Amino acid sequence: MPDFRFVHAADLHLDTPFDGLSRLGGDLPARLRDASLTAFDKLVAETLRVDADALVLAGDLYDGPDRGLRAQLRLRDGFARLAGAGVQVFLVHGNHDPVQEGWSAIGAWPEGVHVFSAQEVEAVPVTRAGREVARVYGISFAHAQTGENLAARFPKTSDAPFAIGLLHANVGNNPAHARYAPCELAELTGGGMDYWALGHIHAAQVLADGPVHAVYSGVLQGRSPKPSEQGAKGAYVVDVDDGRVSGLSFRPLDVVRFEQLTLDVADIADAGQLQDALQAAAADAAEAADGRDLILRVELTGRGAVHRQLRQGAGADDLLQSLQEAGPGLGGAQVWWDRLIDRTAPPLDKDAIRRRGDFSAELLTRAEALLADADRLEAFLAAHARPTDRRLRDLVADSDAASDRATLAAALDEALDRLEPDE
Repeated sequence: MPDFRFVHAADLHLDTPFDGLSRLGGDLPARLRDASLTAFDKLVAETLRVDADALVLAGDLYDGPDRGLRAQLRLRDGFARLAGAGVQVFLVHGNHDPVQEGWSAIGAWPEGVHVFSAQEVEAVPVTRAGREVARVYGISFAHAQTGENLAARFPKTSDAPFAIGLLHANVGNNPAHARYAPCELAELTGGGMDYWALGHIHAAQVLADGPVHAVYSGVLQGRSPKPSEQGAKGAYVVDVDDGRVSGLSFRPLDVVRFEQLTLDVADIADAGQLQDALQAAAADAAEAADGRDLILRVELTGRGAVHRQLRQGAGADDLLQSLQEAGPGLGGAQVWWDRLIDRTAPPLDKDAIRRRGDFSAELLTRAEALLADADRLEAFLAAHARPTDRRLRDLVADSDAASDRATLAAALDEALDRLEPDE
């Protein structure tokens, strides 16, 4: 066992309503309504399983100021299980659940749970067998619209064995999220904390990995098909030895997973083959998700014969409906088809372009001649690349190797592929 182990999670959004997804029908709305609560149960179970000393929660425990009763009771019961095992819990409130907005049905939390106030940064020890093994510093949002740099309030030095900064904030002005409690990474890494347990950004990411760690654990359960909500969601298990992070492990804890896949239709002859390919891709995604329920979007790309079938009438919509009507079952997982995004193009008939005798035909002829002669291709690009095209000029300058010539050829071939075919 390490000297000290804790679990870092954030953005639980308990009892989130998953607006807009009830249209997928079946029992999905009920599954989604329970998903955030079940993910929290899994967080508690994982914290106990790894024998952690503490659980730190970096804001947005609730989805909004109304703070549903189910969410509050589930939180209390989970904290009671942790308290019974001697696990301390530390939490701050964020922009979705600020201290001075909303209501509370819980008069007192279980022993060992500390809720940081919104007045000032507090420091609370983490103890094991009566000995301080770490200290958690934190401050909550008083109101949702918190534009103050709360990181600036944290101490610049600490005499703690290991200092954890618990903060809900937008570090580096991430454009995908609102600019609440904004700060810069340099402020965090230059301060007195050893580990910043961050919340607010829903994609798990390690902003700094030593000697000061700054980590977003991400949302515990994805909430929509948006990019930041896709993929595995969960929490970090953090090991500390000799006052430094010695292990950082992400643990997926989500119940329903949002994924967006990309499928190239180049080798697909018709809609029947396309449906088979989509179902095979869904099966692979379900296997990668370890049996979790999936909500899938698929982007169809590339040139192929199936393009015209997708654009014939309501082709793409009909295919999506066929997938949905086939049922959500896929082995042990439930797969729900959300959307097909058609970005396909018709096949490119180069012979037909040559016969047109226009600019495209001339361009194709000249380009193919360059592609057939690597030396001529390099000379052409070196002569005609603009002075401002630094990346291309650097590539040409270093293009002695066969792999570099192949890169240039591939780029030109890709440009040819964008020629408009005859419809």
